[in-house]
Amino acid sequence: MPRQMWVYILASPSRQLYVGVTNDLRRRWSQHQADTERSYTTRHRIRRLVYCEPVEGQREAIAREKQIKAWRRIPRLKLVESMNPEWRDLAQEWGWVNLSPRASIASEGAEPDP
Repeated sequence: MPRQMWVYILASPSRQLYVGVTNDLRRRWSQHQADTERSYTTRHRIRRLVYCEPVEGQREAIAREKQIKAWRRIPRLKLVESMNPEWRDLAQEWGWVNLSPRASIASEGAEPDP
């Protein structure tokens, strides 16, 4: 049975984008929020979860992530706007709280349906 994966896009206030893939969207979002190293997302204040899509299977998810990363900026913006035209922070709407990357969130239930 293929594993449930997520392809997601984070955005900064100026709409700089980060595309990623994970098997635990909430945990990965929390890691981005608590990022203390000088990473791309930290330097550019890329924190808002503005897009996510479930993908069945790790290979398929990685292929989808690579596909989106290969696009130019305008198609990526249109992808976000197709699901989230107001660029709302989906994590905030879902009531997610910033947890430490070491915190266990597995007991808090399944991912919400986007």
